[in-house]
Amino acid sequence: MKPSIVILDGYTENPGDLSWDGFSQLGSVAVYDRTPSDKILERIGDAQIVITNKTILDAQIISQAPNLIYIGVLATGYNTVDGQAAKEKGVVVTNIPTYGTDAVAQFAFALLLEVCHHVQHHNDAVKEGRWASSPDFCFWDYPLIELAGKTMGIIGYGRIGQATARIAKAFGMHVIAYDVIQNPDHSDVYVPLDTLFSESDVISLHCPLFPETKGIINKGSIAQMKDSVIILNNSRGPLIVEEDLAQALNEGKVYAAAVDVVSTEPIHNDNPLLQAKNCLITPHISWAPKESRQRLMDIAVNNLKAFLEGKPVNVVNG
Repeated sequence: MKPSIVILDGYTENPGDLSWDGFSQLGSVAVYDRTPSDKILERIGDAQIVITNKTILDAQIISQAPNLIYIGVLATGYNTVDGQAAKEKGVVVTNIPTYGTDAVAQFAFALLLEVCHHVQHHNDAVKEGRWASSPDFCFWDYPLIELAGKTMGIIGYGRIGQATARIAKAFGMHVIAYDVIQNPDHSDVYVPLDTLFSESDVISLHCPLFPETKGIINKGSIAQMKDSVIILNNSRGPLIVEEDLAQALNEGKVYAAAVDVVSTEPIHNDNPLLQAKNCLITPHISWAPKESRQRLMDIAVNNLKAFLEGKPVNVVNG
């Protein structure tokens, strides 16, 4: 008999341009776009399989789900699930370890290029008639920045960091990197963290969120940086002490910041970056091209299939 599968918050992964058929081939599926906290247990019901993205499955929920044997997280991060409580109940938890490497690296440069050229602003200016009425053959409202010859410092030199480095090198940038775990195949790029802070024209964050990386961008580290440095973050919001970055932006120490993630998501209206000068913020969409989401879907289905065959993969609470 095929298991019962409940997808608690499928909309972000699949707003309608993908298919849930892969899961349907493995069991009977109920898909909910979103699930409020007071409906979680009701919607899980007697299901054996629960698929979640950001819906929180804490110890209380897990303990009260009578038939639960598997939780599949539709993301790399799995802090929304109490893995220890699941393990104690014999529930396997899996994640999606890598699916959006190229998409995230590409988005880091989308952020950087917008900082360098303000393409949308100048497009809007033209559409408003400012070029047609200009006494000169061209105009620009912000300094335009050429990347060739500048130094990009990458904090976190895993798959995404390395993909970002390849793009940077294609733009003619010099790349340096910091990582606690160093790959000998890339020994020529590693520098101490203090060196990265002091030598980089652009700093791009691609490290996981650990106690030692939380707040790695702060008042002290910013003080070590070049004046007019550019800071990018499409990794994890809490890597940055947002009050410190906002102050550095407003004082001009940091020329610009571009972030796709913030400390609390969705962003709160009192987030200091919302009022900071030269700060570009996007709503955590680096991972979201259709191609990337399709890979995520395929891996999620394969994770469940492997579990049902007795050979679980990508287990995070083993």
